[in-house]
Amino acid sequence: MLKFGSLDESTQFLDQQGEKTGPVTIINTFVAPEGKEDEVVAAWRDDAMYMKKAGGLLSVQLYRGVGGSRLFTNVAVWQSTEHLRAAFDTPEFATHLGNYPAGTVAYPHLYQKFAVEGVCEGEQ
Repeated sequence: MLKFGSLDESTQFLDQQGEKTGPVTIINTFVAPEGKEDEVVAAWRDDAMYMKKAGGLLSVQLYRGVGGSRLFTNVAVWQSTEHLRAAFDTPEFATHLGNYPAGTVAYPHLYQKFAVEGVCEGEQ
């Protein structure tokens, strides 16, 4: 079963979903239990396939830490927080959480592009 952690205790993932904005990027780092990396990837694949069908998912990519790392990071861009929330708030998605091996921890957080003058473009 997937457990959730927070990298920023002042801003919880569920609270972020209450903001009405978009597009948003969810960056979700998973820590796989030792020896269970393939099981985490299989569970994530099922999640990603579900999300692609849910509507509002613009892009998705999984990254894997190098050098024997057990970290995986999902980067997914959604049209809006409403689309993301609609995909998450279904009984079908809730069943997916049970597909992760025991001891898997996820650290999801929502982001928007941020403009830094002369370096990069942003949403606001």
